[in-house]
Amino acid sequence: MRRIGINTWVWTSPLRDANAPQHLAHIAELGFDVVELPLEQPGDLTAAALLPLLEQHVLGASVVGAMAPGRALVGADGGAIAATQAYLRSCIDLAAEISAPAVCGPFTAETGRTWRMDADERAATVRQLREHLAPVVAHAADRGVRIGIEPLNRYETSLLTTVEQSLDALEPMLGEHLGLALDTYHLGIEERSTGGAIRTAGEHVVHVQVCGSDRGAPGGDQTDWPEVRDALDAIDYRGPLVIESFTGENAAIAVAASIWRPLAATQDDLASDGLAFLRALEAA
Repeated sequence: MRRIGINTWVWTSPLRDANAPQHLAHIAELGFDVVELPLEQPGDLTAAALLPLLEQHVLGASVVGAMAPGRALVGADGGAIAATQAYLRSCIDLAAEISAPAVCGPFTAETGRTWRMDADERAATVRQLREHLAPVVAHAADRGVRIGIEPLNRYETSLLTTVEQSLDALEPMLGEHLGLALDTYHLGIEERSTGGAIRTAGEHVVHVQVCGSDRGAPGGDQTDWPEVRDALDAIDYRGPLVIESFTGENAAIAVAASIWRPLAATQDDLASDGLAFLRALEAA
C-alpha cells in the first residue's frame, strides 16, 4: 500500500526549525508515514534540525515550495527570475540533505497571478519557462532530486492548468529529474476526468497530493476516490498520498488558499479522518 502523508500547512505557516519538533511529533502520533515540509523561505528549515526528528519519529519526507509574491520564472525581470531560481535551488538542497526524493510545487509564476495570452504569447511564455527552469533541473540532477511541476486551477494560474498543457509545455525536459506533481483538488476543477488525467500523466507523475473537493479531508466528498486509486495503480505510482489542506486560523495562508470557513471541526479531525479514509481506500 502507498504511504500516507500530510502537509504541515494543515496546522501552521510558516514551518521553521523552532516549531518543527512539535508538529512532526504530532504527525507521527496521529499515525502518518510521511510529512510534507513547505520551505517558504530559505533557511526556515535545516537538515541539522530535521534529520534527527525524521529518524526519531520514523517519518519519510517530501518538500514543497511556495510561489509567493515576487517569485516567477516567466514574465518577470532578470532579478526576480534569478532570485526564484536561487530559492528553488535551496528547496532542492534541503530535499537532498534529508533524503526527500522530490521537490514539488507550481514553479511557473506567483500563485494567483493570471493573465490572458493568445497562442503566440503562450508559446513565448512556455519558451521562457523552459529556459529559466533548465538550470534548476540541472541542479536537481546534480543533487539526485526530482522536480514535480504542479498544474493549478484557472483561478490560481493561467499558464499550466491541466495535465495535457503541462506535458506539452515541459515535454522536451521531462525525464528522470522533471515530472508532474498532481493535486486532486486542481484536477477536480480543471480535468474532465481525474482518473483519465492521472493515466495521461503516467510515468511522469512525481508526487500526488490529495484532499476533498472542498479542500477538506479526502472522503465523503464528490471525488471518485476508487477511480483515483485505480488510475494510480494503472500507472504504477508507488509514491505517497499526501493530504494538503490549510488552516484558516493563519491569516496569510487563509488568504492565499481562500480558506474562508472551517473545513472540519478541528484540524486534527481533518487529518485523522483523511488518514482513516485513505488507509481504507488503499486496503480495499
